[in-house]
Amino acid sequence: MPDYQAPEFLVELLKAKSPSGAEAQAQAVYDKYVKPHADTYAHDALGCRLATLNKTGGPTLMFSGHMDELGLIITYINKDGYLYFDTIGGHDRSIISGRRVIIQTAAGSVKGVTGKRAIHLMEEADRKKVPEIHEIWIDIGARTKAEALRRVAIGDVATYDHEFELINGSIGTARAFDNKVGAYIVGEALIRLAREKAKLNAKVVSVATTQEEIGVRGAQTSAFAVDPQIALAVDVGHATDHPDCDPRKHGETKLGGGPIICRGPNINPRVYARLVACAKKAKITIQFDADPRPTGTDARAIQMARGGVACGLVSIPLRYMHTPSEVVDLADVENCVKLFVAFAKSISQDESFYW
Repeated sequence: MPDYQAPEFLVELLKAKSPSGAEAQAQAVYDKYVKPHADTYAHDALGCRLATLNKTGGPTLMFSGHMDELGLIITYINKDGYLYFDTIGGHDRSIISGRRVIIQTAAGSVKGVTGKRAIHLMEEADRKKVPEIHEIWIDIGARTKAEALRRVAIGDVATYDHEFELINGSIGTARAFDNKVGAYIVGEALIRLAREKAKLNAKVVSVATTQEEIGVRGAQTSAFAVDPQIALAVDVGHATDHPDCDPRKHGETKLGGGPIICRGPNINPRVYARLVACAKKAKITIQFDADPRPTGTDARAIQMARGGVACGLVSIPLRYMHTPSEVVDLADVENCVKLFVAFAKSISQDESFYW
């Protein structure tokens, strides 16, 4: 796909810096693209965005994709102006140092570099160790604590300065495909349903959730507010088609192989069967994943909301999760949007997925 063009909505979401608890930039993008197509549009105390289509329909179908990402939060500044931090979300400590970062401050963006003692200055034993978080700092070029404090504040957040780029056709790399692709999918699915003026029986509520990376917190509150009977969560999943990944442990999924549909206790079997049927009817290639426990996604919280929700989970195959250069085939993202649209259209009036 040499002339592939990434959707502007997705590209803007990927550019947005939105660590858990500081999702304002991603919120603004979602507001810009999704709000004009919704019958009603709301936000909550945690910053989630809830867009509703066919508000008098039934049953209520919730789409959920989180818009937060990994980040760093400034916790201490030493006398020489170096910034120390804690991590937001699950980082691999071995790849934090030597990165360019962007800090969000009240006055705007401040650029910095994560640093640690150079390998030349380490003893042999130290070279084999992964540095602890308190052994890494951010250098913003300040010479004193006072100078640093004029530019940044305790509690400011930072993200890696790694932007979206296509590297081969529809295959791209970005800092935060996890889970800007999910927020894009649930928003874009609602946009297409609205533009098509699709005949819907279901009330569809697309939710861009917050704080997933620190415990699916936005999904918990928004699922209570929406009170859906059916829900589809979308997140990224591990593509295992790269070296040093044992399919006996992690299953067999690949980039470009289509959306991954999950099975297991977190998943309602009738929702799973409907997803498979919709994919088959739309000629969408799909892959499968099995999880024997509550998944590490919004689906975990949504399934247990109120009296319980018939929940499904679809994942986008991704390589190098929770690194500054995640890799996704955007063809899989497009097919997931189509699958969500088809699923919404398939629901009959007042249909129940209880079993």
